[in-house]
Amino acid sequence: MEGPVTYETHGDIGVIRIDNPPVNATSHAVRAGLIAAADAFAASPAKVAVLMAEGRTFVAGADITEFGKPPLEPHLPDVINRIEALEKPVVCVIHGTALGGGFEIALGSHYRVMITGAKIGLPEVNLGLIPGAGGTQRLPRLIGLVPACEIFTSARQVGAAECLKLGIADALSDKAPFEAGMDFARKILDEGLPVRRVSEMDVPPTDQDALQALTNRVAKANRGHVCHLKGIDVAIVGTQKPFAEGLKMERAAFWELMQSPQRAAMIHAFFAERKVANLPELKGVEPRPIGHVGVIGGGTMGSGIAVSCLLSGLRVTLIERNAETVEHAHNGIAKTLADSVKRGKLGADARDALLAEKLLCTDKYEKLAAADVVIEAVFESMEVKKDVFTKLDAICKPGAVLATNTSYLDINEIAAMTRRPQDVIGLHFFSPAHVMRLLEVVVAAKTAPEVVATGFALAKTLRKVPVRAGVCDGFIGNRILKTYRTAADIMVLEGASPFQVDKALVDFGFAMGPYAVADLAGLDIGYLTRQRLLPQRKPGERWGEWGDVLYEKGRLGRKTGHGHYIYDEASPKGRPDPEVEEIIAHERARKGIAPRSFTDAEIVERYMAAMINEGAKVVGEGIARRPMDVDVTLLYGYGFPRFRGGPMHYADQIGLAKVLATIEEAGKSGDLIWEPAPLLKQLVAEGRSFDSLNKD
Repeated sequence: MEGPVTYETHGDIGVIRIDNPPVNATSHAVRAGLIAAADAFAASPAKVAVLMAEGRTFVAGADITEFGKPPLEPHLPDVINRIEALEKPVVCVIHGTALGGGFEIALGSHYRVMITGAKIGLPEVNLGLIPGAGGTQRLPRLIGLVPACEIFTSARQVGAAECLKLGIADALSDKAPFEAGMDFARKILDEGLPVRRVSEMDVPPTDQDALQALTNRVAKANRGHVCHLKGIDVAIVGTQKPFAEGLKMERAAFWELMQSPQRAAMIHAFFAERKVANLPELKGVEPRPIGHVGVIGGGTMGSGIAVSCLLSGLRVTLIERNAETVEHAHNGIAKTLADSVKRGKLGADARDALLAEKLLCTDKYEKLAAADVVIEAVFESMEVKKDVFTKLDAICKPGAVLATNTSYLDINEIAAMTRRPQDVIGLHFFSPAHVMRLLEVVVAAKTAPEVVATGFALAKTLRKVPVRAGVCDGFIGNRILKTYRTAADIMVLEGASPFQVDKALVDFGFAMGPYAVADLAGLDIGYLTRQRLLPQRKPGERWGEWGDVLYEKGRLGRKTGHGHYIYDEASPKGRPDPEVEEIIAHERARKGIAPRSFTDAEIVERYMAAMINEGAKVVGEGIARRPMDVDVTLLYGYGFPRFRGGPMHYADQIGLAKVLATIEEAGKSGDLIWEPAPLLKQLVAEGRSFDSLNKD
């Protein structure tokens, strides 16, 4: 046999090999090859078959190059049914990962051996889908409804030891896949083990209370998503039917979800995350070394950056002002790493080694002389940052990348403090830096291409999602945030309550509304931002001032127990504070604003229109290269609901003409934020979408 699947015999044992690098995806050729190999085994004198894969992993999922194309026969469910229907036993050997259709192939085999370190998973919910090749029907029959539903609704990867305990794996092995498979095949022959089809098994007894509790947790954790609960329903109802009917029910639900807006949005998010780092300007550009990272500042952000680097195997030198702050920073990093140990993400020995061998906290700048990359994460003050970069310019080696973590400030002005502006770049992390995946790579006017490449290489090392941004106040994310938050404030001034705004946006899919977020971050942050921007305010510009009143009253949000909401033992997550409504009413009266009512739909429409319009300006000005860069920024840094794909994708779904009409209607108030983006007007006039620019 030729192609990505081959069949061979070793005495009484047949071997089906999948070899479709890099991840042995279930391409059309693989599916057809598996059918041919199954037929070859059935016709051969071999009494048992080993199904295995070459390379670094078993089948790790679907072939993404086939996404969006008409499916070609044989379809994967039919392939798996053919393997399972064989009259001679098939043992599947899993190494690396068996994900999605790969795990479903393993479930269609009669026995499963896992190599130590291997993992399985059904991650289809990450694409707005459910398993579509028997996963919701075979897995519950094998291990029970509750653990099966937990696996495919969480999309988590389950390790070999847990699989053995659950009954997914029949054996574990430390050997190479071929040897492990041959060993188990001999066991089948020696012990006369029969064909054992999962589809013919009865579902183990179900703890209905546990199933209901899982369903409730899934619904709460995935508010707004359709696929998670659909998967549970299909598993429950389908497993009460004959297997063929359950499989048919699963397939129907799968194809229904395939046509849904949520699936389109999540596929867009999936590909956008992978494309944002693919910049034509970096083709052929080699990054500089990144083995030794310096961090200036040991506060929440600096310590988080240090932890992220340490967990990625990098050496870190952290600079603080004096012995006391050095100790505080070191203790903070040690505590974060200890938390990782408690959560099972890091071994205690590994934690101790990182602290002893990879981390140096000091107040001596000269310890940065050999650093490859230095990231400044000090107070958001231009003067403080200029002082830091003057010192770095004098101490750091030639070719060292000098990065600032500023959220808003002009990186060109910071770079001008050095004799090497080509080595200066913005690396805007999001807090907590060791958790949040977004990294804005901000390219200044004189930043060298290899420095940009180094920023993206560092992001990859840290397992972050990098987005290229240009220099402006707030770059991509915070610039857009300022605009849609202003839109929310204007709606509140005009009559909506901050609590209604929050509720409408949570119902839309955000985890929190803007005023709950402000309370969480601290109202002092917003106050300082408004003070910084005060000299830049234009005549006639409107904004809400009640946040300043709350700040002056010492109501800084969660950390003080009062902000927009009250936080106490009775309502630790916050309850609306009537006094805030009174403060806002006073501001309306002072400004001569007669309040009107807003529907939740109108709140969402205006909030999203402001976000989309500013996103179009950011793209039109070249601050973001493509609309997908805006989508990824908002998805990974600002809590935009993933099942809506990002603001620019959402705009395409509802129609750009509708967005423009909302902006023009809101603009009758005269507020500057409603000036339509030239790019948006152009696309509407040409009948084009934002996505058309992603393809340019």
